[in-house]
Amino acid sequence: MIKVENLKKIYGPDEALNITELTIESSECFGLVGNNGAGKTTFFRLILDLIRASSGRVMINGEDVTKTEEWKRTVCSYLDEHMLLSFLSPVEYFETLRKIYGLGEQDLENHLEKFSPLFNDEILGKKKYIRDLSKGNIKKVGIAAAFLGAPSVILLDEPFENLDPTSQNRLKKIITEEREINGTTFLISSHDLIHVTDICNRIVLLEKGHVLQDLKDKKEVMAEALTDYFDR
Repeated sequence: MIKVENLKKIYGPDEALNITELTIESSECFGLVGNNGAGKTTFFRLILDLIRASSGRVMINGEDVTKTEEWKRTVCSYLDEHMLLSFLSPVEYFETLRKIYGLGEQDLENHLEKFSPLFNDEILGKKKYIRDLSKGNIKKVGIAAAFLGAPSVILLDEPFENLDPTSQNRLKKIITEEREINGTTFLISSHDLIHVTDICNRIVLLEKGHVLQDLKDKKEVMAEALTDYFDR
């Protein structure tokens, strides 16, 4: 469970985020939407302790993320390509992560097999460094890496961006199955309202750093509420 209490991030005179209280339950698929500058990426970076809050705190399973490292064993993410070791090939990168996580070779093979439809024979064994892949394929590598090691929480920032329609649908299937089979909690930030409403059972709308709507309803009802907001 992730719990936010009086969380603020201020840059000079500008308030980037101000969330009084928010709880994300285990096994939720939590969607985060909003226009540019709404505070989505700031919120994710605060959860991951990549930046420090001006005030307030984020708790993961009862632990303040700024005061312990234990939560990092069960939380993984992919926010952007800067999180990758782009000077490695995808195979080298996954092998490096396998050793860090203490996984067996068969564990990695099984993991990559799960992502084979998403990779579409365009990533593994191509003798390319990650940095030389297309933006969409770089994203696929990052997303597959975020799933490695069976984390209980996965954060994905704009996971559908730069993916073709077939890959978007395959990714949605992977996320849905991971949640249904393993009870994984997902936090997904996206500008793509269709995909977010397809897979998320809860969607929070941010506006200028504040929670404007917290939607927990049928897909069609959430889609209508979001359409009304963004069509203003």
